Amino acid sequence: MPTWTEPRVAPPALLPAVAGAFVVLMALPVFLVAGWRVEGWLLGAVLWAGSEAFGAILTHLQAKTGNLAAAGVVAFGMLFRAIAVMAVVFAVAVSDKWLGLAAALTYAAGYSAAFGLQLVAYYTGPKAGARKVAQ
Repeated sequence: MPTWTEPRVAPPALLPAVAGAFVVLMALPVFLVAGWRVEGWLLGAVLWAGSEAFGAILTHLQAKTGNLAAAGVVAFGMLFRAIAVMAVVFAVAVSDKWLGLAAALTYAAGYSAAFGLQLVAYYTGPKAGARKVAQ
């Protein structure tokens, strides 16, 4: 079985969330220097933070209960989280395309940083069920 298809232990989510927050915060000076609307950055930052908070609540719910019904609720919640962000950005973009674009770019930057770091942590982490070797 190839290494990339083997199940692994879920990595901690704190470091990717911090990296995403750092990228979102570093986008603010870019907006200010470029003369872009700060409202777009603010909307994207709020959407990203809300999405991360909702994801953390869902992850906590799954870890706390550990049953099949909770897994379904978590899966629906994760899907709803993405759809809700898309709906808000789309609604804003319909009324003001540049504000919607700024919000989408800010959200995408934070999401990409967090997701990228989660992928690296997952694929470099220990395999599921692997025992640590005593030294």
